[in-house]
Amino acid sequence: MVDFSMLILEDRKERKADKFKGTFLDYLNLLREDTTSYQLAHERLYHLLTKPGVEHIKTEEDARLMRIYGKEIIKRYAFFKDDFFGIDQTIMKIVRYFCSAAMKGEESRQVLYLVGPVGVGKSSLIDAIKRLLEESPPIYSLQGCPMREEPLHLLPKHLRGQVEKLLNIKIEGDLCPVCKYRLMNEFNGEYEKFPVEAIDFSIRSRKGIGVVPPVDPNNQDTSVLVGSIDISKMDLYPEDDPRVLSLNGAFNAGNRGIVEFIEVFKNDVEYLHTMITATQEKSIPSPGKNAMIYFDGVILAHSNEAEWNKFKSDHTNEAILDRIVKIEVPYCLELSEEIKIYDKMLKRSNFNSHIAPHTLELAGMFAILSRLAPSAKVDPLTKLKIYNGEEVIEKGTTKRIDILELKDEAEREGMSGISTRFIFKAIDTALAESECHCINPIGLMEVLLREVKELTISDELKKKYLGFLQDTIKKEYHKILEKEVTKAFIHGYKEQAEDLFNNYLDHAEAYANKTKLKDQNTGEELNPDEEFMRSIEEQLGITQAGAKGFRQDVTSYMFSIVRNGGKVDYTSYEPLKEAIEKKLTTSVRELSRIITQSKVRDKEQNVKYDAMVEEMKANGYCNHCCNVILKYAANNLWKD
Repeated sequence: MVDFSMLILEDRKERKADKFKGTFLDYLNLLREDTTSYQLAHERLYHLLTKPGVEHIKTEEDARLMRIYGKEIIKRYAFFKDDFFGIDQTIMKIVRYFCSAAMKGEESRQVLYLVGPVGVGKSSLIDAIKRLLEESPPIYSLQGCPMREEPLHLLPKHLRGQVEKLLNIKIEGDLCPVCKYRLMNEFNGEYEKFPVEAIDFSIRSRKGIGVVPPVDPNNQDTSVLVGSIDISKMDLYPEDDPRVLSLNGAFNAGNRGIVEFIEVFKNDVEYLHTMITATQEKSIPSPGKNAMIYFDGVILAHSNEAEWNKFKSDHTNEAILDRIVKIEVPYCLELSEEIKIYDKMLKRSNFNSHIAPHTLELAGMFAILSRLAPSAKVDPLTKLKIYNGEEVIEKGTTKRIDILELKDEAEREGMSGISTRFIFKAIDTALAESECHCINPIGLMEVLLREVKELTISDELKKKYLGFLQDTIKKEYHKILEKEVTKAFIHGYKEQAEDLFNNYLDHAEAYANKTKLKDQNTGEELNPDEEFMRSIEEQLGITQAGAKGFRQDVTSYMFSIVRNGGKVDYTSYEPLKEAIEKKLTTSVRELSRIITQSKVRDKEQNVKYDAMVEEMKANGYCNHCCNVILKYAANNLWKD
């Protein structure tokens, strides 16, 4: 049995042991052993972000990533991998900013600004970085300093060069007015006796993490940023006496850590001018008539694109714009990654319901279709598949559709559309309304239709979204569902598809090369089976005249895969894959239609129906959703 009192006491003992308290001289000796304790804010955060690990992915070694990113090297950071999906390039840009700033490049004197549509994860990215700082090892500070400043600021300028050589570091910054006063009046200038302590970071306690929410333009007070003068002490001390200072603003709290500006451009421009000195000069004004105060912190800001465009359009804001590193955070455009976002959110909720196969997939399809820009080259659904890394080939040719060409058509893609938050609210609603603790594609699509109709958007946009749900996605789901039922009927579906593929490839190759096939059993040489090949080609509507070209395309395409060291299977060439799946579906369509539609089945049909249900349950369906799905199939598929 756990003794909670002992657990608490042991934890307290460990924490007390970890807390360093000593003089500045003790701190210097500590630095002599390990200088990693001395880091500026950007360097500290860069090391924290990369410490969990970085995976360098060569896209040439991953066919799917090669199709999405080309030959670019992708870096995936272990710190972000379980929480953020489909924004690898955005995360790479964020870490690149910290890398450059850690090396004291120009970015160390710039604001990191995230811009993107609502619900894209801007705040989540910044919250993750703040939590990382909270969990980081303690740093060392002058005891009682309202700026939590670096103890090395005590060193006089004439001595810094020698200490820098001894410790192999570069000291930046000066004492704040409060500590300067204390040094001279409490310690008689003997800085080696100034007490130093280990301190941590805390969001709630405003320790090293300052947050600036949007402020009413009619009531903006810079004390929120840089603190104020304590009026109660004005009778005791002169106005320029540091003892009257109350350094409790966001920049004071966020020194050596982070200052976050929420919806930054909702504030008046004059209110943001503190950013200019905090970034370029690394100092902030002190309240009243005291000197400027050294500031070492990461300034993070975020807002939506409309506010950014409004702010950017005013040329008088150039001074602030010049101090901003802008990183766009778009919506996820990869279906498989979008589904991971929903999975993550579901795992973090208390919902304990069954989710039928393809439910989240269809929700993700709708979200991504709404985010894609129209293309003259492909239809929206094909574009979605290409962006998901699926190999899509133009029918009647071996030419792949180039994703880079599609992206060049639409530079702003991913910066508008349905948010992940909207989709998940629909999932929440479907789960809450479910009486059987199960949601399926049909139920979720009904909820999404209802929610879209209630959206406050233009009629044209609403019509477009409803078209995706009622036409594009519905048709795609019918194809998926027909294939699911087919797979449930056909034992060893994949094996049969591979057999058809291999047979077709053998016959097409013999046809293209004008050779004969050898029967494996009799050894007899046979001509390519024209009837068999046509039964496959007809599934794609290929005419007799176009058959020759199609067979040559298939043969040359498969040869190119083998030549490049790839693996050939029935999914290798999208048009042929589609034809084979259609043929298999056609072969059982009549039986499927009879069994799912019949209210009264004979004994043989019952056996086949039960076997089909068991196969579907093995593939992730429960009794309830299986019943709903098959009723839907009976009413919507195989219509005479």
